[in-house]
Amino acid sequence: MAFRLDARDVSGFKFLFSLAIMYGLMSILVHSVIYTKLITPLGIDAPLDRFSEARAIEHVRVLAHEIDGRQEGRQGLREAAEYIKEQLERLKERAGSNFRIEIEENVVAGSFNMMFLGHSISFGYRNHTNILMRISSIDSQETDPSVLMNAHFDSPLGSPGAGDCGSCVASLLEIARLTIDSGWVPPRPIILLFNGAEEVFLLAANGFVRTHKWRESIGAFINVEASGSGGLDLVCQSGPGSWPSSVYAQSAIYPMAHSAAQDVFPVVPGDTDYRMFSEDYGNIPGLDIIFLLGGYYYHTSYDTVDRLVPGSMQARGDNLYSTVKAFAESSKLKNAHERESLGVSDEYDDGQAVFFDYLAWFMIFYSRRMAVVLHSIPIIIFLIMPFFSCFRNSGLWCCFATFYDFVKGMILHTAGMMLAIIFPVIFSVLRLLVSSYGMNWFANPFLAFMMFIPISLVGLLIPRTVFPGLPLSQNVSALKISKEALSEEAGFWGAFGFYASLTLAYLVAGLSGGFLNFFTSVSMLLGWIAFSLSIKFLGHHSVRSTIFYAIPLIPCLTYSVYFGGFLVQFLIEKMGMMGSLPPPYGNYIPDIVVAAIVGVATSWCVGPLIPIFGKWLARSSILQFLLHLSVIALALSSRFFPYSTDAPKRVVLQHTFLTADANRVDSSYDFSVVDSNSLLFLFKYAPEVAKELHIDPEFSFETAKISNQQTFLTLFPVNFLFSRSLKFPARSDEILKQYKQFPYLYTNKPQSTSSDGSRRVHLELSLGSLKEVWVAVLNVTGPLSNWSFADNKLPVPETIEGGPPSYICRLTGASHEKWNFWLEASNSGDLRVDLAVLDQVLVDETKKLKGLFPPWADVTAFSTFSSTYIF
Repeated sequence: MAFRLDARDVSGFKFLFSLAIMYGLMSILVHSVIYTKLITPLGIDAPLDRFSEARAIEHVRVLAHEIDGRQEGRQGLREAAEYIKEQLERLKERAGSNFRIEIEENVVAGSFNMMFLGHSISFGYRNHTNILMRISSIDSQETDPSVLMNAHFDSPLGSPGAGDCGSCVASLLEIARLTIDSGWVPPRPIILLFNGAEEVFLLAANGFVRTHKWRESIGAFINVEASGSGGLDLVCQSGPGSWPSSVYAQSAIYPMAHSAAQDVFPVVPGDTDYRMFSEDYGNIPGLDIIFLLGGYYYHTSYDTVDRLVPGSMQARGDNLYSTVKAFAESSKLKNAHERESLGVSDEYDDGQAVFFDYLAWFMIFYSRRMAVVLHSIPIIIFLIMPFFSCFRNSGLWCCFATFYDFVKGMILHTAGMMLAIIFPVIFSVLRLLVSSYGMNWFANPFLAFMMFIPISLVGLLIPRTVFPGLPLSQNVSALKISKEALSEEAGFWGAFGFYASLTLAYLVAGLSGGFLNFFTSVSMLLGWIAFSLSIKFLGHHSVRSTIFYAIPLIPCLTYSVYFGGFLVQFLIEKMGMMGSLPPPYGNYIPDIVVAAIVGVATSWCVGPLIPIFGKWLARSSILQFLLHLSVIALALSSRFFPYSTDAPKRVVLQHTFLTADANRVDSSYDFSVVDSNSLLFLFKYAPEVAKELHIDPEFSFETAKISNQQTFLTLFPVNFLFSRSLKFPARSDEILKQYKQFPYLYTNKPQSTSSDGSRRVHLELSLGSLKEVWVAVLNVTGPLSNWSFADNKLPVPETIEGGPPSYICRLTGASHEKWNFWLEASNSGDLRVDLAVLDQVLVDETKKLKGLFPPWADVTAFSTFSSTYIF
């Protein structure tokens, strides 16, 4: 189809291609920033008074590769603790006489209830190891306010854990070395906590904050985490109050933080040790700093040292060292007793501040009180502008007519912003209607931008194309101003009012992410002033005046590309582990979400230009061109496979053993995936696995045997992310040769009955001869009224797949000792206990099956021993 272009069309395409070049240059800059390409990592021979990424990576190499597996229940976890302690002891030997160095190995145990991923769970734990180092001056006291830095050295199932969280441990080891070698004696003690049980739901941090002698001295903390292999090391949570984020803003060398993350983090599935220190138990001021990119490898076997993003650990180390020094030197650092005596009304806690970094170059920070003033200014300007511009010359009626036109402009801009989101969503659905699978963009993020940015721009421009001139309420002849100029003015102030209203909405909602709307509003105002001055001197709206409008917006647009690009990339990487939703709509969710977020980012990056640039871009020829680009990208996307070794598909393989006694075992393979491409997709493109499982071409979910969520009880509550899991028969003779005893639950003393009719059952749990137990999970149903866990407090009952109310307890901690506990029933009704124990040892047949999967599939495989008891 040929385009017939007039002069206005040619000018429009020139603007379009110029904007493409501008945003392309911005994207190159942003990519360099978020992947720390502008930061030079220091080598192994760097000066001793500098943090060295190369020295830290040597620790990661030992933890992730020389030590075989740091999972709970494996010998490698003990070896990691010994390695960390050995490194700390070496540092202690070379410390100067003005240092006091204390090193402890602390074994923690306890039991408590917690909400995790929206589900209530009880935990019982024992024999989890914490390694601690306290660096202080020779004359320091035990009660001196201290700064805690926390990182966990255990790793998730099936992962070497280089990023999560070998990189965190290595960063702290290098900071300990740097502190001692630099000769800086901290004025307040610094405590380094290397905790050995985070992946089993934050247990080692819980043990420290509830029982350790130093817990009361902590005045501030920094939790170091990783949800990927590098990139931005973002402050995702801070508080209570604004002091921790203020210290970071003033001290970080490469600041990476924005308060909008705190608005979003509570709805993200997952948690960190931050909640133990700052929310659940400690109420300690602190920061939660997390590697967020490289999420493809998070909790997979591909989380290796070679996947770490160069420069990321250097930026993290420089930031951490500078920040911990600032905390230690702050006059606001208080221990628990001092914080309690000060109360909540002093300057220490003034609410959540607003802050954001600009391309990791510098950070803008202002208090909540200041935000109330600043974020109210744009809406005030929007409301008074009609009266300011018309009242002197044309009276009150003209003021109201002008305001009405501004509202029309706001509606027009709002419609464009909404269509910019709706159109990509529609295209994503249409693509899936003719495609055999979704998530083509997962291993190829550029596809998401190619498919959805052009069609998002179409949605953004359509209102301006349909209404090239706003229907005005003002009397054009009386004002002696051209209709085009008035329409342009109403369009601009309407768009300005849109961003001003959102700024106010964030403020009223108590959220901290309104800074982007405020930044946009201020930049648009500066652009309008420049545009108006250029019109005054040039006499008409020209290409030059349009450029004058854009120039003051460039810093804001660059930040929008930074913010939006990071958000889209982060989300794309996380869609591989967000759960598989059931049909008929589950297959559409990831593509719809990514399309919508690309639409949001596009509208935010381009939207501020539309009031002025729309005159040139809102042409039918340009809309057709953009539409053709999207259609071509959609057609090309079908040729791209969703997964690769750089973006693997996550597969769960559980070898399930239903044990009735020592001689009778039923065995099966249970599979699940955690994204929208189902197991049928997996078996179609993994033919060797399908052949091994005897899957024929007619295989379907209707003919297959489905595994329910109860089958994956050891993963509770992560098993709620699974749907349409499948079960296949497996041999059980090999397991009978491998183990002499299976896990077993039995009564160890007669049950007692009280006067009110309740009865207490005393139980003992043996884990048999299992070798690498990660967790044992109890699911108790029936008339349970109390138990010996969590200080005799029951959690909120759960309902699994419509079954009876269940009480879930997870038991962890390597030991040959048996678990002893009691359950109390309110009446004589039966108590049913489902027991599931996860062992990381695989039989040879399971190892063979796992090895048949293609490299683009990352398989987390384990054995689970399940049994049921009635008491």
